[in-house]
Amino acid sequence: MRVPISLMAVLAALVAALPVPASAEGGPAWEACVGLTSTPEERVKACSTVIDTRSESGRRLAGAYCNRGHGLTEKRELDAALSDLDEAVRLAPDYACAFNNRGRVFSFKRDYDRAIADYDEAIKLDPSLALAYSNRGESRYNKGDLDGAFADFSAAIKLDPNYATAYTNRGLVYYRKRDMAHALADYTMRIKLAPGLLAYIDRGNVYRDSEQLDRAAADYGEAIRIAPTNARGWRNRGMIRLYQGDNKGGLADYDMALQYDPSDVFSWNNRGQARMRLGDKQGAIADFRKALELRPGLPMAREALQKLGAG
Repeated sequence: MRVPISLMAVLAALVAALPVPASAEGGPAWEACVGLTSTPEERVKACSTVIDTRSESGRRLAGAYCNRGHGLTEKRELDAALSDLDEAVRLAPDYACAFNNRGRVFSFKRDYDRAIADYDEAIKLDPSLALAYSNRGESRYNKGDLDGAFADFSAAIKLDPNYATAYTNRGLVYYRKRDMAHALADYTMRIKLAPGLLAYIDRGNVYRDSEQLDRAAADYGEAIRIAPTNARGWRNRGMIRLYQGDNKGGLADYDMALQYDPSDVFSWNNRGQARMRLGDKQGAIADFRKALELRPGLPMAREALQKLGAG
């Protein structure tokens, strides 16, 4: 059975800093362009109207380019986003939003040095911008600079003690450093501020790797409650149940995991393990063969089939 040892959390993509408060004088397009609740599609459309009609100028026009760049980044239209953000920087070189958002584009392009340079500039222009510290921490983390990432995430938390994503990211650094107590504290704060599927999965993973299996199972159960059609909660709890010798419970969880994600090779393998332990030889053989179909040569599946005389 696979025993993953790395935390499966993903450093979250962060929402851009908006340039100026929305105001009635800007009209509906301006409101949607800078509105906090606008979807990426709505933001791009509205900001395009502002830009094309030249209804704004100066810093506010830079804001429209900055926010359209953000919307395009969220849509992963990175080259178009970069063009917009370059224009925002040209129009307002003292504007932290443009540098922060352009840094995110470079980060998505995995050009972490240029991303960090832009975040440096954003922080220089606005030292209170917690978002830029957290974004810079993400790029530093992706470069393997755990100490630099830790310092940035801590700075973001100091500036904004309610910044849930910064706790998640710092918790991941603690986890990588094998400081489980502090990782748990940060993930617990994340859950307090913004409970969700990944928050419980992340903390459950730390409990799992700390051999606190009942607590891990409880967190994965919360993940299932929050997102019952997401396979991650089911397959993580299934693994814990197999660890604990609850083969029927593990089988049931992997049934659900495979219902929602039939492409996960390890769910097939682990369900095969549960079936083999329960004496369902043919069912186990079928699952191990499916695992090998998805990943030819998978050692644990191949060895299990040999043990069952079906290798």
